[in-house]
This record gives sequence, C-alpha cells and structure tokens, in this order.
Amino acid sequence: MKRNEFIKSLGALIATSMIDLKSFGNNVLENANTQLMPALFIGHGSPMNALYDNPFTKAISKTANEIPIPKAILVVSAHWQTNGTFVTSMIAPKTIHDFGGFPKALFDVEYDAPGSPEFAKKVIEQVKHTHVKDDHDWGLDHGAWTILKHMYPKADIPVFQLSLDYSKSAQWHYDLAKELNALRSKGLLIVGSGNIVHNLGRVSWDDPTTKFDWSIEFDERVKSDLLKHEHTDLINYQKIGKSALLSVPTNEHYLPMLYAAALQQKNEPLNFFYENIEMGSISMRCFKIG
Repeated sequence: MKRNEFIKSLGALIATSMIDLKSFGNNVLENANTQLMPALFIGHGSPMNALYDNPFTKAISKTANEIPIPKAILVVSAHWQTNGTFVTSMIAPKTIHDFGGFPKALFDVEYDAPGSPEFAKKVIEQVKHTHVKDDHDWGLDHGAWTILKHMYPKADIPVFQLSLDYSKSAQWHYDLAKELNALRSKGLLIVGSGNIVHNLGRVSWDDPTTKFDWSIEFDERVKSDLLKHEHTDLINYQKIGKSALLSVPTNEHYLPMLYAAALQQKNEPLNFFYENIEMGSISMRCFKIG
C-alpha cells in the first residue's frame, strides 16, 4: 500500500468508525501478540543491496518469512545519530536517500511503509533510562529501507526508528536496549541495522572477496561472545585489542548489534542466518534472537 493510499484508508476508517487516531492505535496494541517476537541484527552493508538479488538479500528475506508477522517494526539504524534520543512518530515516514555517488535507480527507490505513532509512544513510555523525544522530521534511512525492501516488500507493516545518541557509551546503549524487551510481547519486531566490522577507510575496492585477518579475528570473536552470552566483552570491545580498533574505528555501526544482543533473554536461542566479510573490512553477519 502506498503512503497516500494508507493515509486515505486510515482517514476513511476514522470517519466511518467514529474513532480518533489515538483510539485506533490503542486498538492495535490491545490486540497485540502474547508471543514474544524475535529480535534481529542485520549487517546491512552497501545501500546497493536494495537493488540486488544475492545470497545476503535472499537470507534476510527467508528469515522474515520464517518469523511471525509483526504488528510493527522498530529499526535502530547506524545512520541516525543524534544529540539525545528520538523516536520517529509520524504516520507516513519519508524514504531518506542518505548517501551519494550511487546510480539513479537507487535514488528512485521509495519504501512507503506507514509509521506507528502509537508504538512510538509506547517506546517513550517504556524507556526510563533517558528521556526519549518524538521526532516528525527524520523518516526511514537506508539502514532501514534497504533491508526492509527485501524482508517486507509490500511495505504494509508500520515502521519507525530509534536514534543513537552519539554522546553516550556502549554500556548506556546496551542498558537502554534492555528496556525495550517488554514491547516484543506486544508484537514489535526490533531490528538493529549496522555492521560488526565497518571500516570504510580500509575497504578493498580492487578485490571485494578479500577478508583481512583482523576483520576475521574480530568478527569471529564477536560471534563467540554472542554464543556464550559474554556481553560484558561485547560492551567493552575496545579492550579486545588491535582487531577491535581496526574493525570499529567509530561505533555507530557496532551499536545496533548491542541493541539486538541486549534483548536476548535467559535461555533464548541465538542463530546466525548470514555470515560473510565483504571488501576486506565489512562484516555482513546477521543473527536472530528467539
């Protein structure tokens, strides 16, 4: 359903049922699942994946088809960094083409999923760790729509985003993420979108199949810590050594992985559904919790 069609249909529903938007949102939440939704981390890589049909896009599509249909999707993307913490609260988020130097076909892509003001309100109410403010300007950046285009191609599930406060520590983000866990039982799919290894300054443009020793070392270390539920090491990743410093020169792509890891409850399974390193210094590792 396109954005304008969604708004028109929503308006008709409100008019014919004599309910306001707030009541409509509350009805969605009251009828929410009691089943705990999975949580995902997607190593999203290049924006061009939006246009590709490759093993990565097939893997994330397959995973989406295997999990329950969510009431809404919350994306924590590497590409929305703010001073403070914000959650998008608009009915119809715009598609943001937050990159340059790519083909026109990529800029032509629109992902017209509706937003979820009511779930955004629930996030604001649920998080006590900090004051989460609502945002009506951002939309869906490429950390969200380039993957959701393959996972939910009909764009018929509400999507909203939570920003990353660039002034806060990894521990702070991990603790905030834990507060989101209660919303999984209301039908919310939480998706962290970034890359465990992300060093654009060391990308191998000449040989995309290259895998640097340090990127393999750090990616495998994170895999091991995730499987062993050694989250303290993940939070204090800088202490791992040189491989960590090369793999995470800045942490905006790493933090979304911590958001997903923090959601793992006791005895909840964690499974990797895609593993690869591209261009030497980009880990495409993806995992599912639950």
